[in-house]
Amino acid sequence: MHRIFGTSVASVYPHYVTKVERKGRTAAEVDRVIEWLTGFDQAALREHLDRGTTFEAFFADATLNPRVDQITGSVCGVKVQEVEDPLMRRIRYLDKLVDELAKGRPMEKVLRS
Repeated sequence: MHRIFGTSVASVYPHYVTKVERKGRTAAEVDRVIEWLTGFDQAALREHLDRGTTFEAFFADATLNPRVDQITGSVCGVKVQEVEDPLMRRIRYLDKLVDELAKGRPMEKVLRS
């Protein structure tokens, strides 16, 4: 089991926010991306962050967007669509969406609209 599976989402979330804010985006946009991917609204996301939910439990509770198969490309040199472990693939989906947001991609494209 990879150690990220037991890591709390709350411990990584500020890094996502910092990454996008350095590029002129907002925490609200990160939340919107997380909602699109997981189905968690603002209240549910806050609850998971406050409880210190691990990535494993976070994605176990999530209802993934049916368009996740449209998320392609590389994160840290690894193509997300080629990641074999289902949980790791979901974590990489989130990483990829945050990366796209930080790179200035329009929200409509990040959310595969």
